[in-house]
Amino acid sequence: MAGSSIKPTPLLKDELDIVIPTIRNLDFLEMWRPFFEQYHLIIVQDGDPSKNIKVPDGFDYELYNRNDINRILGPKASCISFKDSACRCFGYMVSKKKYIYTIDDDCFVAKDPSGKEINALEQHIKNLLSPSTPLFFNTLYDPYREGADFVRGYPFSLREGVPTAVSHGLWLNIPDYDAPTQLVKPLERNTRYVDAVLTVPKGTLFPMCGMNLAFNRELIGPAMYFGLMGDGQPVGRYDDMWAGWCMKVICDHMGWGVKTGLPYIWHSKASNPFVNLKKEYNGIFWQEELIPFFQSAVLPKECTTVLKCYIELAKQVKEKLGKLDPYFIKLADAMVTWIEAWDELNSSEGKPAKLPNGTAK
Repeated sequence: MAGSSIKPTPLLKDELDIVIPTIRNLDFLEMWRPFFEQYHLIIVQDGDPSKNIKVPDGFDYELYNRNDINRILGPKASCISFKDSACRCFGYMVSKKKYIYTIDDDCFVAKDPSGKEINALEQHIKNLLSPSTPLFFNTLYDPYREGADFVRGYPFSLREGVPTAVSHGLWLNIPDYDAPTQLVKPLERNTRYVDAVLTVPKGTLFPMCGMNLAFNRELIGPAMYFGLMGDGQPVGRYDDMWAGWCMKVICDHMGWGVKTGLPYIWHSKASNPFVNLKKEYNGIFWQEELIPFFQSAVLPKECTTVLKCYIELAKQVKEKLGKLDPYFIKLADAMVTWIEAWDELNSSEGKPAKLPNGTAK
């Protein structure tokens, strides 16, 4: 009806949580109001738990700070990073929804080349609800998108695809660069809008970025652990990439797919490259060992669930990467703790009570 004030029900309204890590007031949500207002938000407050985080009126949310994390997880809270956006994975753990979308608070609504505002969440949902094609590359990219299909020579036996576990979105404006690249290209901005969604092929790793990311929590949730980063740890800014490498090895083993490309968000703020270099320094060296480790990781056929896969991967991390640095022994133990906490919270007895709006007040 013309002029009707009734808003259409968005896709997966009751099956998706939006997880946001933050240290500041969430004024950025005003820009996202048309797209996020009807969804439930899980806000994970990083840093000082006594600070009052303000959330704009009209949003349905629960807010957890460090005190809440300690109260809910007890000794197992040690697996959740402090003073680092890696704390967002606590939101994945306490969610009870099938899907998760996570976004950073410096990510704004982008526009496509025609000037239309991009509903990033809607595109992520489309990615997740359509199959992936990790076993054979389609040169027209995602064959399930409108206006595309499988090209000549694509095996008919593979055209059903596989379930999509993860949708990895991109960014206009500030690219997701490491500190050395930031330092040599301080003014570089991403202005290229590529209208494409690709499946990451089986056996191929990629650097996953957590600032515009959606996934099927029921399928892959336990593998989306963002590791030990930030306060008291020898590395930072590798949280999402660590999760991505673990997730991809497990998806390949389980026969699921990962998509990357659309949707875009507008990344508004460049972080300090000198601060980033201090955080990334060890990781830049370590990744030359980490990537071959994940490329060669094999999970035995007995690993029939994500939890079993992740425990096995933690064992291999301790055995093979523990020699690289004692940090990886600590990280492997935290991976096991994470799975134990996930299992406890997601059993029928372990569900935390939903926190009402304004918990931080």
